Amino acid sequence: MSLFGLGSRNQKTFRPKKSAPSGSKGAQLQKHIDATLGSGNLREAVRLPPGEDINEWLAVNTVDFFNQVNILYGTLTEFCTPSNCPTMTAGPKYEYRWADGITIKKPIEVSAPKYVEYLMDWIEVQLDDESIFPQKLGAPFPPNFQDVVKTIFKRLFRVYAHIYHTHFQEIVSLKEEAHLNTCFKHFVLFTWEFRLIDKGELAPLYDLVESILQL
Repeated sequence: MSLFGLGSRNQKTFRPKKSAPSGSKGAQLQKHIDATLGSGNLREAVRLPPGEDINEWLAVNTVDFFNQVNILYGTLTEFCTPSNCPTMTAGPKYEYRWADGITIKKPIEVSAPKYVEYLMDWIEVQLDDESIFPQKLGAPFPPNFQDVVKTIFKRLFRVYAHIYHTHFQEIVSLKEEAHLNTCFKHFVLFTWEFRLIDKGELAPLYDLVESILQL
């Protein structure tokens, strides 16, 4: 996304960038996102454009937020290693274990980089599944589409929580804190607008979330 372009020095993507789904419709909505973000008003940028389908809007933004987290985390891979981060934590109180319900049914303890790898792989499978994220214009979304989107956003939040709690000093040393804060503010405003993450899940960063939402 144009507003969130990092300098070439840190352009280490964790994996290839995904493009917007839903054919020309997705591209059109992506242009709307870029235009509204360019105005600098994030609260306005997250709102459903008049006359647009909510699922189309959620789909395009899901890809966008996936790409943002992917780029941010990609700048930290030399710091977020199995030896530095043997578990996926967000401060001393919160630890996340991985399960996808298919190949790994019982939650397992893994290192933070392994958790993020599992997570990004899992999200890519969802995004590439045309029965969940249809690519063709006008193709129907499945009945459980919003549940899938909620799970994706809940898990992407955990990457932000890990970054803030464990790697903020590295972010500062890379001079990326403004970029991180803007990405996270956009993420919080979007998830709040569409009620995508339960309040309890936000606990590891609740003070920050509260200050963004000005509750």
